Amino acid sequence: MLKRAVNLDRVLEDIDAATALEDLQGVIERLRDAFGVDHMVYHWVDAGGDQYGCGTYSDAWVERYLCRNYLRIDPVITGCYQRFHPVDWKRLDWSSKPARAFFRDALEHGVGNQGYSIPIRGPNGQFALFTASHNGDDDSWSAFTRSSGRDLILIAHSFHGKAMEFQPDRQSDQARALSPREVDAMTLLAMGYSRAQVAKTLEISEHTLRVYIESARFKLGALNTTHAIARAISRGLIVV
Repeated sequence: MLKRAVNLDRVLEDIDAATALEDLQGVIERLRDAFGVDHMVYHWVDAGGDQYGCGTYSDAWVERYLCRNYLRIDPVITGCYQRFHPVDWKRLDWSSKPARAFFRDALEHGVGNQGYSIPIRGPNGQFALFTASHNGDDDSWSAFTRSSGRDLILIAHSFHGKAMEFQPDRQSDQARALSPREVDAMTLLAMGYSRAQVAKTLEISEHTLRVYIESARFKLGALNTTHAIARAISRGLIVV
């Protein structure tokens, strides 16, 4: 049964309390149960193709995925790599023979026929996905993603930020570059615009704006939006 009432503050506190990657495995298992989905997974890939993650897929599927180098043909990876916004698996291209074979294999290993993946990008070519997957009908899944998508986005970025704390060798000591949209959003906020005014100026939804702000905050290592603006100004990333 898919659940749509999750205490977001409690979830974010749970993530923040993690002190090692092993703790995040417990967090993601609790998230799976809280949202009532079959699986939840965090999958990280660097520019050289190295990958790691945590999640609730079976050990057999994880081993098979790595041994068969499915990273090369996985439509979820290839389809999300150039995207910023979350992607419902139904909107990806599964038409090729390798993709269809991969999907059949995934179904046989209990991955689920529905999925919702949130792309997360790092400053040095890193690429991560936070995914919820489930076996169910289209209508129920669409209702779930509509009601839970916003929370999943915030959780994904929070989860990624915490995971990166435990991988200091995978991070740059230099200030992370903000994307053009993040610069626009932070600049307008620094000028005193409200979030509604920023969203209207950039012609995006307030929901999308929040994703940009959270992404910038994590890149800057800031405690909140005000702190992020101050850091961006002090580092010359935005000019007001």
